[in-house]
Formats: sequence, structure tokens, C-alpha cells
Amino acid sequence: MRLPNLLATARGRLTAFFLLYLTEGIPLGFAATAVATQLRRQGVGPAEIGAFVGAFYLPWAFKWAYGPVVDVFASSRLGRRRGWILGMQAMMVLTLLSTVMLDLPRQLGLFTVILLVHNVFSATQDVAIDALAVNTLQEHERATANGMMFAGASLGQAVGGSGALFVAAQFGFQSSFYFVCGAILLVTLFVVLPLKEAPDPAWEAKRGGGLHAALREMLSFVVNAFRSFVGTRGAFAGLGMALLPPGAMCLGLALQSNLAVELGLPDDQVAWLNLWSTVIGAAGCVLGGLISDRVDRRKALNVYILLMSVPVLVLAFILQREGWITADANRAGLHNAALGSLVLAFWVATLSYALFNGMMYSTANAIFMDVTNPAVAATQFTAYMAMANLAISYSATWQGIGIESWGYPKTMVIDGFFGLAYLLLLPFTRRRPGDPEGFTDSLAPQRARKLALGLALMCLAWLPVHYEESLLGPAQPIAGVLFSLIFVGSAVVLLAGGAVLLQERPALAKTAMGFSALTALLLLRKFLADAPAPVQTVGHGLLYLVPVLTAALLWQLARRPWRDLAPEPDPAPAV
Repeated sequence: MRLPNLLATARGRLTAFFLLYLTEGIPLGFAATAVATQLRRQGVGPAEIGAFVGAFYLPWAFKWAYGPVVDVFASSRLGRRRGWILGMQAMMVLTLLSTVMLDLPRQLGLFTVILLVHNVFSATQDVAIDALAVNTLQEHERATANGMMFAGASLGQAVGGSGALFVAAQFGFQSSFYFVCGAILLVTLFVVLPLKEAPDPAWEAKRGGGLHAALREMLSFVVNAFRSFVGTRGAFAGLGMALLPPGAMCLGLALQSNLAVELGLPDDQVAWLNLWSTVIGAAGCVLGGLISDRVDRRKALNVYILLMSVPVLVLAFILQREGWITADANRAGLHNAALGSLVLAFWVATLSYALFNGMMYSTANAIFMDVTNPAVAATQFTAYMAMANLAISYSATWQGIGIESWGYPKTMVIDGFFGLAYLLLLPFTRRRPGDPEGFTDSLAPQRARKLALGLALMCLAWLPVHYEESLLGPAQPIAGVLFSLIFVGSAVVLLAGGAVLLQERPALAKTAMGFSALTALLLLRKFLADAPAPVQTVGHGLLYLVPVLTAALLWQLARRPWRDLAPEPDPAPAV
């Protein structure tokens, strides 16, 4: 039987992108719910589980870097985007199958690495699917298609989380790996293989650039992104917002799975909880979007984020009152079984949180679109979303550490109030009456200088923190994530800032652009302990020298006037 090419019709396109996004949600749901639940049952601590879930989101935080590669390197025979989707889905299945025989939790480190690679393939697939959507969807289909995509991703998380747990409860945990692989392969066989992507003559004409074309594309990306982020007050505030958790996060991450195990919920109940929270969250996204389109969007988001903290803080109070505090309570014999009222409170808190979280999600993304320059929409919006994934990653990491250090209630209270910091930046995204039209104003150079100076000071802060990192105790991994973010930001500013200043100060610009690669290598510092002794000696010296030189170059950039970022003056009226 000949399968239809779903891209040929409007209804087929909506179906295709719904199912393609389904395959993106499956790995996330599988790791954050099914695997996290199983690991907790096997005695793995919340800190390790939090780090595991946090690491799983990291490839999505850097998916902006995959775009130029997907754009430049492709197969005309398989289809410019279809070839990437086929290849990535095949690699997703292979990497997942390679973990079936691993011994958990003993080989948790290797398991985490393999799933991290697995999610690199998933994130790369996302870039290719988005590019295919841009190229094939008609203008009047895009809003509906985006709703279908989100629904597909949500359902995919339910399939990977709840579906895998249902299968595990009936046939054992190992069978859930085959279930997840089978779900992805069904989409590959019945959706991706029959697709016939329309030819792209413009791309065919430009083929042959190879690596040089990819490097030019990457440089163009960072320059355009830099201009967009500092161009207006709203875009600059959006940068800070994307790096903060948008409200309380704990009931949507590994803390929820950990607590479900602590309270004695069996796999089938955890699966039903995940399924209902996913469905309610998707409904909340639609409801929140409808409301925020009819009232002031920022006021609506204030309400949604405040409401997200309510179930978190109420549940924290109930847990504290009942003495259900630490992750070791069950093992120490402090509790034999959770009270029925406590389990009910957990269900109510989780489901109500899912509703408010969904309402927040659609509204926050709309605000990011409001401050995004349409001329570089794919670049800027993707970068916001990538940084938002990084916020999820470090939130999962610190919450796992917090559970072991302070217990569940205190961790939840901190999370409930820390999430409100997002609201401090929200007013700055509103366009003021006196603001000029467009996406660059006269203060763009000043913002660039402030950004460079702020990063320079944070690079210098690394020196005492690294010298006495033992003083940080259990917070050391959180500081590591923070400084990794600082080094990434510094490398991007050196590269993009140097490109912007190439005409004004060529020597400084070329030095900054060249040094950016060395700054980015600081992300590999955690692998230094496994290196040979001579490499360790040199490496430890560079861990002090490179941040100092990076700070010096950023300080030099902060002293420049950045005239090229200022908006073009209005032409003089004809006399």
C-alpha cells in the first residue's frame, strides 16, 4: 500500500507536524518521569536524579548552534530537511536501544551520557522540523499548526512518561525502552519516509560552500542575535527573563517524581498523575493564550505566575506539618505509609500547578514573540527558548541538591519565591509611549557596554569561587552551571561584539573573535580531572588565566562607543 505524502494537503501538514512533535516529547517524558521514577525506586538520591534530568535538557539549551549545520549540510536526494529528520530519528532509536542492557543504578553515569547524546539527536531533529514547517506551511496555517505542534509535544511527553510506566508495570522496566523506540519508529515509517519535500532552488544554487559556508552562517547568527538582544529595552529584558525560571518549577520537574515515590504511589498511579497533568497543562496553555489575547498580556502573566506558587507553597506547608520532610524519611523508618489526605493534597497540588503552568507557558512565549525582531525571528526566538531550557536544567539540578540538603518543604518554599523574580523584569518588556518604532533604539550601544562590563566582572568572580570551591558545599554544581552560562555568554559577546566592531577597531575585534574559542573551552573544565598529569597542570593554570584575559577583552569592548549598533538617523526632509 502506497502511503500518502502528508505535506501535500493542509490537513496532512497539520497531522504531520503534530506527529513529528510527538517524537520530540517522547524522550523528555521518558527521562523526566519514567526513568526518574525508576531510579528513585532503586535508591538513587534526589540530587543525582536532579542532575540527570537537568543534563537531559542541556542539548535543548544549545540547539541554536545546530541551525547553521542543518541549513548548510543536507542531502538533495533525501530532502534538505527530511534527510535530517530521518537520520536523527534513526540515531535516537539506536542510542536508546544501546542502554537496554545497562545495569542501573550502577552504570547511571554511562546511562546519562548515552541519553544526553540521544537528546542531542532529538534537539537537532527539532531544528530540522521547525525549518521544514517554515518552508512548507501556508501563512494561514501557521497559528493552527503551532497549536497542533504543542499538543503533539505534550502528548509525546505523556507517551514517554505515562505510557512507558504503564508498560513497565505490566512487563517490566526494560520493556519500556522497546515501547519508546517503537513509538518513534512508527512515526519514522508511516510519516517521515513517505514525505516528499519540495525542492529548494535557492539552496541548490548555493550548495558547495561546505565548512566555510557553515562558519559564515554561524557568524551571521551570533551577530544578528547580538544586535537583536540589545536593540530594545524589551529584548534586553527578555534575555534576563529567559535565564530565570518562569515561576515555581518543582512540581513540573524531578522533585514531583521523587515525592511521588516517597509517598508510596505505585507506577500506575504515577503514570495516571503524569497523564492527567499533561492533559490539563495542554488545556491550560490554550486557555491562558485565549485569556491573554483579550486582556493585558503582562497582567495576565503576573497572575499566572503567582498562581503557580500557590499549590507549591500549600503543599510545602502540609508536608512540613505532617513531618514528611527529608528524602531519607522512609528508609529511616519515620513513615510506613503516607496519609490518604497527604496523597490527595499531592494530587490536587500537582494538577492545579499543571493548569497554571500551562497558562503561563503560552503567555510567556507570546511576550517573547512581542519583543522579537521579525527580521531575525527564527534566530532570536530560538535563542530565547534555548536559554529557557537552560533555566529548566539548572532548576532541576539545584532542586535535587536542595532536597538532600534541606528537605522537600524548604526546597519548595525557595522555589516558590525564587520563581517570582521573573516578574521583576516583566514590566521592562512593555513598549513605552515615547519609544521609537522598530527594534533598535538609541540606547542599544549603552546596553552592549553594560552587558560586556557585567560579564567581565562575573568572569573575575570565578577566580575566588574556583580557588575556594569547597566552601560552596552542595551548592558547587549550581555554581558550576552558573559559570558555564557566564563563559558561554562571554564567548558569544566576544565573537559577536568583535564582528560588530570589525570596522571600528579591527585589531581588538579580531583578537576578541579569536579568543572567544578559548573562552568556550572553559566548558570542558570538568573533564580535566581525568586528563594526564601534565595536561592537568597546564589546564589548572588556564582556568585562572583565560577568565582574566576574557575579562580584560570584555572590559575593552565595554569602553567602545558601539556606534554601529545605533539606529540609522532619519533622512533630512526635502527642502
